[in-house]
Amino acid sequence: MAVGKNIRTYFEGQWHDGDAPIMRAADHGAWLGSSVFDGARYFEGMAPDLEAHCARVNRSAKALMLTPFVSTQQMIEIIREGLASYGPGAAVYIRPMYWGIDGDATAIVPQENSTGFAICLEEIPMAPETASVTLGTTSFRRPVLESAVVNAKAGCLYPNNARMLSEVRAKGFSNALVADALGHVAETATANIFMVRDGEVFTPTPNGTFLAGITRARHIENLRADGTVVHEAILSFDDFHKADEIFMTGNMSKITPVTALEDTQYQVGPVARRARELYWDWALSTR
Repeated sequence: MAVGKNIRTYFEGQWHDGDAPIMRAADHGAWLGSSVFDGARYFEGMAPDLEAHCARVNRSAKALMLTPFVSTQQMIEIIREGLASYGPGAAVYIRPMYWGIDGDATAIVPQENSTGFAICLEEIPMAPETASVTLGTTSFRRPVLESAVVNAKAGCLYPNNARMLSEVRAKGFSNALVADALGHVAETATANIFMVRDGEVFTPTPNGTFLAGITRARHIENLRADGTVVHEAILSFDDFHKADEIFMTGNMSKITPVTALEDTQYQVGPVARRARELYWDWALSTR
């Protein structure tokens, strides 16, 4: 079921109005989970880091042993064509995706050069500047490369995230702060995570258990250019409980302050507000 409205689907060389069917029951991706996607955003007439998101979906396809066949630049041109039908004030979620169609003789391994491709544009409002979340801890953890395709933005990873969210929502929290296999903080169930202590910013070191996001990298670059010290470090749950402020970053909302971690309360802090300002200033400069 779609989250947003006013959907357009690019499939088999043309744009279709609505949430068009794109996958058959016997496609490899339908019953064996070989699907990857990426998510970019169009808002206020701009699509920040669109090229990076399109390039990443091709890398994700290769990680899942799929054969991507649409170049980054071709993808950008197709997306721009589709976005032209939306009004200048529209906020659109941009989702390019690949999936396996056929398998090999065992059916398990996706067959080379048998890959489906589609792009879904879905009108979803940007979160208001006043939006915030609360975090709970979860018994579920991020997997490692030896047991899952954590180097891809793969659909098969998301049922684990759903377990995390369901567990913490049952306890009254809106998102989950998640550990890696060693018990160090990795990310939340839906986004990368940052904390602030004594005016300096800390975020978990990318260790192969989670995607170090495109928006995450953009915030790090912006903050450092603005004179803020940003550390990538091994962080514990105790570190986050002692933080002055916490915020999440991701493509869907760009930046979201955290107002509670279990019983620890936080204010929406100056670093989160500044990071938001810096992101919008940078994005507007690329329009």
